[in-house]
Amino acid sequence: MGGNPQAQLIEALLIGYLLGSIPFGLILTRLAGKGDIRKVGSGNIGATNVLRTGNRWLAAATLILDTLKATAAVLIARALFPGSETFAAAGALIGHLYPVWLKFRGGKGVATYLGLLIPLLWPAAVVYAVVWVAALLLARISSVGGILAAISAPIAAAVLGQRALFPMLLGFTLLVLWRHRENIVRLKAGREPRIGKTSG
Repeated sequence: MGGNPQAQLIEALLIGYLLGSIPFGLILTRLAGKGDIRKVGSGNIGATNVLRTGNRWLAAATLILDTLKATAAVLIARALFPGSETFAAAGALIGHLYPVWLKFRGGKGVATYLGLLIPLLWPAAVVYAVVWVAALLLARISSVGGILAAISAPIAAAVLGQRALFPMLLGFTLLVLWRHRENIVRLKAGREPRIGKTSG
């Protein structure tokens, strides 16, 4: 590990990317004998699509691991290169959304976003989790929960006076919304499936 500050930031970004790009949904479904998750439902590698295999435990494990890989990236960067946490966070989210191993076709980033918030700004992570769960329970539509949770992050940062984090979190939210663009089109058309049904 180099001592150059710029090199350390790049290394933190790479650490984040490598951890974030681990496709746990794909790995777990294959290990469980469920085949290629990219050929199920929406083809997404995230927990919602893993749930469509009929295995709730696999979906829960995917959700937890996709969250923790981002938390781990930020904590590792903090330990190795203090002050580089935001670079690791950015790397983790980008790695999940656009993993090189899967031809840059990754997940939608909702769990990974939560994972990076936990060490960066835990009160915002609490708000994020509450909004996510509440929206899921009320709407029963996965994308609605994810979209509203992502929107809550920069708002929480602004309310908490975390001006330094606000621009980055706003950028993360826009990335997550971009990955949900097809869901947004279906929501507008009233065609977005509820949890337990196909597509999304």
